[in-house]
Amino acid sequence: MRDLRKQALESHKTMSRKARSKIASGASSVAGSRTASRNASRAPSDEGDDGYLSDETAWSTNSNIDEILNGEDTHISEEQWKSELSVRIEQITNLKRSTTEGRTESFAAYAHILMARYANEEIEPHTRELLQSILRSIRQETTEREAVKALKALSATIVTLDTGDVYDDVSGELKRAIQSESREVQVNAIHCLGLAASLGGAGEDEIKDIMTLLLEIVETDGDSVDAKDNGSIVTAALETWGLLATDLDDLEDETEAAAEAFVEQLESSDANVQIAAGENIALLYEKSHTDQEEDEVIENGPEDEDHPEYVKGGPKLVQRYQVYRNQKKLLDILDELATVSSRRISKKDRKTLHSSFTDVRNSVEKPTRGPGYSTAIDQESGRVYGGGRMKVRINKSLEIRIDKWWKLIRLNALRRALQGGFAYHYEHNDMVSSALPF
Repeated sequence: MRDLRKQALESHKTMSRKARSKIASGASSVAGSRTASRNASRAPSDEGDDGYLSDETAWSTNSNIDEILNGEDTHISEEQWKSELSVRIEQITNLKRSTTEGRTESFAAYAHILMARYANEEIEPHTRELLQSILRSIRQETTEREAVKALKALSATIVTLDTGDVYDDVSGELKRAIQSESREVQVNAIHCLGLAASLGGAGEDEIKDIMTLLLEIVETDGDSVDAKDNGSIVTAALETWGLLATDLDDLEDETEAAAEAFVEQLESSDANVQIAAGENIALLYEKSHTDQEEDEVIENGPEDEDHPEYVKGGPKLVQRYQVYRNQKKLLDILDELATVSSRRISKKDRKTLHSSFTDVRNSVEKPTRGPGYSTAIDQESGRVYGGGRMKVRINKSLEIRIDKWWKLIRLNALRRALQGGFAYHYEHNDMVSSALPF
């Protein structure tokens, strides 16, 4: 079983399949004939070892875009990928000549190009037709595979468009898809709805309504969407709740019910559910503290001035409300998860739980500490090193520090949508870089 921390920072595994037919015909360009001449390969995977996710899509294994998504320094001309994308757009929007297999492969390749390259100018003129075709496949759900590929294509489209008003166009079909009989469709619909709300222009009231829907899924262990005790559904709901929570300045009204549900999920038998719940708990504690106002007087000073988060004369964080009514109980649970030793849990899972819940516990105890906070001691000076150790390298000269839980949760969501193309989009796509400011 692969490392769960890598899963938290990357995306969910989708099982691969051999294509049963060649792609839909009708492409007259060089790119189209080249694409039509090769069989489809496999669906996206996320097991790269270098921060980039491995590629398994409708492109051939020697495709330059495959190599780019695998993190290899491969040159591909704009003409090449734009020509490929033009063919895929034509295939997706030309419904009269499409087949289920053809649409499925076109969605996969289209999404793959959008992950690897920033193509806002190329798709924006076709937005209306693309959304109509993608939503039609989601709505009809002729096959599970077509619906899943359409949802992945929609996620990539949402991240690529910068209009900020796509939510109203797609939310209805996504909410319906969450009720699908297919668990994989449900998972992808939940994640896609979160992206649409966060990046596509949903208002605060609508975001809170979605969070209520997601919390109900968590509280009922998936039963509210006819997926009782399905860990992948509950995990998706937890992850998406967390993403939407990062968009709200004030979570006080949502915190009590959410904290109760998340603490309960710490007892889940699914490690992914436990980790997602733990990260949301840490986010709640982080959001419960805000900077001291200029005219605000704090009676008690900082408890530990030796810790690096303390800056003499700088702004102090003030707790605005209580997150969980029984913090001692919560700390005991987190201590247990951070040291769990049961033989029923694999060695890798134990290591991941230890790492994850050590971070969560640190934040619950001291909300100024984000994920990966170091408490290592400099042997010479005796001082705490301090600071977040979690970083994402964008290029040779740029890396972003993931030192807040809201940053980690947004990173998770963007990598689910963009997979190995995240770093490229961070450099070229303002929507991505503004979500995780440098």
